[in-house]
Amino acid sequence: MIRRLLIANRGEIAVRIARTARAMGLETVAVHSDADAGALHVAAADRAVRIGPAAPSESYLDAAKVIEAARATGADAIHPGYGFLSENPGFVEAVAAAGLVFVGPPAAAIRAMGLKDAAKRAMAEAGVPVVPGYHGEAQDDDHLEGAAEAIGYPVLIKAVAGGGGKGMRRVADPAGFREALASCRAEARAAFGDDRVLVEKWIESPRHVEVQVFADAHGNVIHLNERDCSLQRRHQKVIEEAPAPGMSPEVRAAMGAAAVRAAEAIGYVGAGTVEFIADGARGLRSDGFWFMEMNTRLQVEHPVTEAVTGLDLVEWQLRVAAGERLPLAQSEVPLEGHAMEARLYAEDPAAGFLPATGRLTHLRFPAGVRVDTGVRSGDTVSPHYDPMIAKVIAHGPDRETSRRRLVQALRATEVAGCVTNLGFLARLADEADFAAGAVDTGLIERAGKALMAEPAPSARAMAAAALAVARPEAAGPQAGFTLWAPLLHEVRLLHAGEEIVVGLSMGGADRAQLVALGVTVAAELRSGGWWLDGSPAPAAHVEGARVTVFDGGPVPFAVPDPLARGAAAGPSGDVVEAPMPGLVRALLVAPGDTVSAGQRLAVLEAMKMEHALAASRDGAVAECLVAEGAQVEAGAALIRLAPEGGPETEAAE
Repeated sequence: MIRRLLIANRGEIAVRIARTARAMGLETVAVHSDADAGALHVAAADRAVRIGPAAPSESYLDAAKVIEAARATGADAIHPGYGFLSENPGFVEAVAAAGLVFVGPPAAAIRAMGLKDAAKRAMAEAGVPVVPGYHGEAQDDDHLEGAAEAIGYPVLIKAVAGGGGKGMRRVADPAGFREALASCRAEARAAFGDDRVLVEKWIESPRHVEVQVFADAHGNVIHLNERDCSLQRRHQKVIEEAPAPGMSPEVRAAMGAAAVRAAEAIGYVGAGTVEFIADGARGLRSDGFWFMEMNTRLQVEHPVTEAVTGLDLVEWQLRVAAGERLPLAQSEVPLEGHAMEARLYAEDPAAGFLPATGRLTHLRFPAGVRVDTGVRSGDTVSPHYDPMIAKVIAHGPDRETSRRRLVQALRATEVAGCVTNLGFLARLADEADFAAGAVDTGLIERAGKALMAEPAPSARAMAAAALAVARPEAAGPQAGFTLWAPLLHEVRLLHAGEEIVVGLSMGGADRAQLVALGVTVAAELRSGGWWLDGSPAPAAHVEGARVTVFDGGPVPFAVPDPLARGAAAGPSGDVVEAPMPGLVRALLVAPGDTVSAGQRLAVLEAMKMEHALAASRDGAVAECLVAEGAQVEAGAALIRLAPEGGPETEAAE
């Protein structure tokens, strides 16, 4: 029997596990790094233990410290969440050796699925369909390149120990194979400590459909239907849904049976997800899906399964870990309605989804949807961990209702202080092909420009920003009047580097007229705040010189400093800067080298992902300002190009 549970994780999943544990009457213990001492997951637990500094390797990935925390607090069991130690078989064995219960599968099952090549061989033996490819032991460049030729381009290079979209590269033709292989290996080595890869046939219109399985220690294995996770960018999921669009009962039964065979073949216990790739060009068919991998833990997207089944998967995990049998047979598993989940991240879609950091000065979610989050207003998104802010989950009686509710919820979500993918998510959820259920993993890439482009701010948004800055309602009943006429104020704002002048004239204590880019907006102050042209003004948040208006998505403005007007603009294209905090993994050029616009100059590793930094113009490298292996902050100068037409450029030519 479990009475006290240590949650070996952080963020939203730790908060979510604590919620169910508390509902079951269990005491909870949080662990935290120095960076997370005041985090929401610490506040959600009954007690908390510091386990080290901010670096994951010295805290959340330190198995000995986690187990010692469990012993010191008298915990009976450890729930690993996802990520960190959740799929580490050595940790599972150490937990058992300490006399504690691991809430998850046995170490042998994790090992069986931990290496993708061995897992695919095992699945083929169990009668589970697998993608054609090379899963062998030989890892030299020539052999792998020959395997790719034999399979036929395009191919996908994948890290044997990979997961979470890391260590994966699509290669269109032989010319790009060696470079992609080197990059994939470097990322895999940094993320998993294992640079071995496999090579598989790339399916041109792939759909990612996964099946939630559950098994107990008494030999019972069932599935809880499927999820479609095809909306991805850089192999990372963005929006997930259940059930999969176009899924028939026959294909669901075939895919579910294959997933159950996979779990049975490795002696699985607990919650797991069997991921399949399906050929979207032909629709979902019983002979058109293949095993990709099995995640031997709870998935990030498990809430959509909970929404359509009405089940609490964490409660099931805890009951199975305590030795109980599964509470339902396969024929009793419900499937009600449709659910979608969107992952809200601190990242910049316009900059290639680079992770962002910063303080969340304002955070508010609408009612009517489920929100799983691990942060609050005032919290800081740290460069040390995954930049997820929240998961927004909408459920409805059918797919279209679920989708509309998700769009509405995303547009009503308010985030300020940090760049996010919120606007991108709302546009993606409203994209025509997605709305029609025509999904595959290439949808985001195909619709890229339309999804990335932030719309120009509306006159209403500009008016709301001007009112938030000027705050005429706080100036008293006589504010804004001369003897004969209303006084015109100019409110200056910056948006996307461009100055906007909004004219503001008060027509009384509770009336105003604003003019933005030639558009006149009538404002009236009522008991609940300002109304614009007869409807409530968009909400606005002011923090120092920054104003964020929530007009169907965050619209950021800044108030320019009049003393800084006329000062030089930002840095020229002569200096290549770090777009985020990270580690300089590689410098690809040296002083004196001639480079072309778009050429890769350096590789920065941040949040276990590699990011290539490219030259903004043709020129010559004047100076490398950092060394390989250096840890740099956002905005740090890395490489300087010689001024155009300068002596260094001429010498290089």
